[in-house]
Amino acid sequence: RIFQPRRKLSLCLLASLSVCFCVCGAEDSAMENIVTEKKAEESHRQDSADLLIFILLLTLTILTIWLFKHRRFRFLHETGLAMIYGLLVGVVLRYGIHVPRDINNVTLSCHVNSSPATLLVNVSGKFYEYTLKGEISANEVSDVQDNEMLRKVTFDPEVFFNILLPPIIFHAGYSLKRRHFFRNMGSILAFAFVGTVVSCFIIGLLMYGCVMLMKQIGQLGGDFFFTDCLFFGAIVSATDPVTVLAIFNELQVDFDLYALLFGESVLNDAVAVVLSSSIVAYQPEGDNSHTFEAMAVLKSFGIFLGVFSGSFALGVATVSLTCPHVTKFTKLRDFQLLETALFFLMSWSTFLLAEACGFTGVVAVLFCGITQAHYTYNNLSPESQDRTKQLFELLNFLAENFIFSYMGLTLFTFQNHVFNPIFIVGAFLSVFLGRAANIYPLSFLLNLGRRNKISSNFQHMMMFAGLRGAMTFALSIRDTATYARQMMFSTTLLVVFFTVWICGGGTTQMLSCQHIRVGVDSDQDNSVSGVFLQIGPDGIERRSTKQESAWLFRLWYNFDHNYLKPILTHSGPPLTATLPACCGPLARCLTSPQAYENEGQLKDDDSDLILNDGNISLTYGDITVSTDATGTRTSGQPVGGINSDEALDRELTFGDHELVIRGTRLVLPMDDSEPPLPRDPRHHREL
Repeated sequence: RIFQPRRKLSLCLLASLSVCFCVCGAEDSAMENIVTEKKAEESHRQDSADLLIFILLLTLTILTIWLFKHRRFRFLHETGLAMIYGLLVGVVLRYGIHVPRDINNVTLSCHVNSSPATLLVNVSGKFYEYTLKGEISANEVSDVQDNEMLRKVTFDPEVFFNILLPPIIFHAGYSLKRRHFFRNMGSILAFAFVGTVVSCFIIGLLMYGCVMLMKQIGQLGGDFFFTDCLFFGAIVSATDPVTVLAIFNELQVDFDLYALLFGESVLNDAVAVVLSSSIVAYQPEGDNSHTFEAMAVLKSFGIFLGVFSGSFALGVATVSLTCPHVTKFTKLRDFQLLETALFFLMSWSTFLLAEACGFTGVVAVLFCGITQAHYTYNNLSPESQDRTKQLFELLNFLAENFIFSYMGLTLFTFQNHVFNPIFIVGAFLSVFLGRAANIYPLSFLLNLGRRNKISSNFQHMMMFAGLRGAMTFALSIRDTATYARQMMFSTTLLVVFFTVWICGGGTTQMLSCQHIRVGVDSDQDNSVSGVFLQIGPDGIERRSTKQESAWLFRLWYNFDHNYLKPILTHSGPPLTATLPACCGPLARCLTSPQAYENEGQLKDDDSDLILNDGNISLTYGDITVSTDATGTRTSGQPVGGINSDEALDRELTFGDHELVIRGTRLVLPMDDSEPPLPRDPRHHREL
C-alpha cells in the first residue's frame, strides 16, 4: 500500500516519457525531411547553374564566331575558340570560387576490399543509400566541398558516347559527298584502315620505349604495359580535322584533297573505336594478362573484324529494312513533323541497338547515315528533306562545340590529372611519326595505281591536317580508373589543344605555302572533276574523262539503280521493267505507284554519286541522241554502229574513254561519269 502510489507515479512518468520520445522522434524526422528537401533544392540550383555555364559558353562562342566570320578571321576556328573559353571558365572554377565548408560533413574510415558502386549506411536504424562518385586523393580529403563542385561540372563519360557522339557521326555520314567519296574510295579505305593500324602500332611501339625509359630513370609512378601503349596509339590515331575541313569548305579547296581528308576522318574514327576495343579485349591465357601470345592476337584480330562487320551490317540492315519502307508505302510524307521525328528516332536507335548488342554504335550510326542519305532521303517530302539536313547540322554544331568547350574546362576540373614531361614529349613525337608513316608510304603505293596522283603538296597538307578532336577525347575519358589511363587522358588533352590551335590555325598559311589552289567549284570546274577538253591535231575536240571509279563499283551502281533503289525508294525504273517476267507479281507488290509516275524521267536525288550515269544528250541539228542512267540510248533517228550493251561493255573495259565531238553541242547533267558514244561518221556534221 505504501509503494502503490509511487508505482502509479512511475507508470505515469514512463507513459509521459514515451509520449515525449514519440513527439521528439516525429520532430526529428520532420527536421530531417526538411533538411533533405533543402539539400535537394540546393543541388538542383547548383546543377542548373552548371548547365547555365555551358549554355553561356556556347552562346559566347557563337557570337565570337559571327565576329570572326564578319571580319574574315581564319587564324582560329570555332572549336579552338570554344576550348579557350572552356579553359578560362575552368580556371575560374578551380581557383576563383571556393564553397564554404559544411561542418556537418563527417569523414569515417571503413576497410573494404573493393569500391562498391552503391553503399547502404545504417544511421540509428535508418538506411541511407550513397553512390560512388570517384576516388579522392589523401591530400584532398579536407577539400571535399570544393571537389564536390568540380565534380558536378564533370559529366559521365557515357553522356558523350550515347548523347553527344551519335549526332556528330551521323551527320558525317548523312552529309557525305558520295560522288567525291566514291571517286577516291580505294585511297580513303587505305588511309582509314591500313593507315590507322600502322599509326596505332608505330605510336604504341615508340611510347613503349618511352615508358621503358621512364621506368629506368624512376619517373613511372604505376603500372604501364605494352597493351596500354597500343591503346594510347589507337585513341590518338583517330583524326578529326573539323577545323581544317571548315576552312577548306569556306575557301573551296580542291575537292579531291577535301574528299581524302574528310573520308579518312569519317572512317578512321570508326576504325579507332573498334581497334581500341579489340586491344582491351586482348586476354592471353595464364596469370599474366600482358604477355604476348599468338592465339590471343589472332582472337583480338577476329574481334576487330567481327565487331566492325557486325556493326556495319547492323547499321545498314536496320535502316534499309525499316525506314525506307515506312516512308515509301505509307502516307507519312503528308505529315512532315511525324516524318522527321521518325527519321530522327530510327537513326538514333541504330546507335543504341548496336551498343546494346555488343557492337560499336559509332560504326553502325555512320553507315546508317550513309544509307539514310542514299535511300530514305529520296522518299522524304521536300520539307522533311530540308528539316533533317538542318536538324542534324544543328545538333552536330552544338554537340561538337560543347565537347570542345568541355575539353578546356576539364583541364582544370578533372581531379586525377597525371602530367609527365617525358611522356608528353614522347607522345608528340610519336603522333608526328605515326602520321608520317600513315600518309607518305601509303600515298607512294597508291600513286602506283591511281590515275589522278596524290601530289606531294597534297601529302604535306594531309600530314599537317591530322588534327585530333572529339573522338580522341571521348575514348580517353571513358576510362580513367588506372594510373596509365589517367596519364593518357592528361596527355591526350594537350595533343588535342596543340593540333587544334597550331595546326588548325595555320591551315591558311599551309595552303599558301604548298600552293594549293582555292576557289574551286567542284560542280562546275571540269578540269578538277577529272574531265578534260582537248583539241586534236585534226581540229576535232575530244572530251576525256579520267576517274578512279572501278568496274566493280559500276556493276554495283547498275545493281543498285535497277533493283535496290526501286525496292527501297520511288527512284529508278519500276521493278516490272527490270525483274524477269516470272517475278511480275512480286515486282508489282514492291513497286510504289509513284515509281510508275516517275517512269521515263530521271528521279534520282542521289546526284552526288559518282557512278550515277545521268542523261547525256547530244544535239546534231535536227538529231538528238541521249543516253539515260540505265545505259539505254534513244535518238530522233536510229543510231547505228553500237548498241547499249556493247557500249556498256566498252565502258567497263576501258577506264578512260573519249567523246569525239565536231560541231556539236554537248549537254551534260551535274555528273562526273558518262558512257562512251560511238564514233560514227554519220553523227558528225562539219562546221
